[in-house]
Amino acid sequence: MPAGSTSVDELLSLAVQVQQRAHVPYSHFPVGAALVTPSGRVFVGANVENAAYPEGMCAEASAIAAMASAGEREIVTIVTVCEGDALSTPCGGCRQKIREFATGDTVIHAAGPDGVRTTYSMADLLPDSFGPENLDQS
Repeated sequence: MPAGSTSVDELLSLAVQVQQRAHVPYSHFPVGAALVTPSGRVFVGANVENAAYPEGMCAEASAIAAMASAGEREIVTIVTVCEGDALSTPCGGCRQKIREFATGDTVIHAAGPDGVRTTYSMADLLPDSFGPENLDQS
């Protein structure tokens, strides 16, 4: 599947589907994420909590781990979906995790049950960020 052939609506649908499988016995706040890479591959993740709360894994981190495990190294677009009326964007830790595999143009959509609520570029979501290029030792 070529990059760009997966629509935001398709990513949102996948994020909602995986959100239903979140393991959230402590926060009761299920989150789903779906991302697409330049090759067109799509990866999904849900948040997974454990008894050593809050030492679980966020949905974004789950999707990124699946992506990296498959050998992909760049996020073109990511959609996150949360329940409730309030806007929920990726947490600070997930912003940095997304940043590791993003460009300044990577698109992040924050959605709720009613659909996409806001859209950011990586540069807007985490301005003046620290990334892999800051560790270039050449």
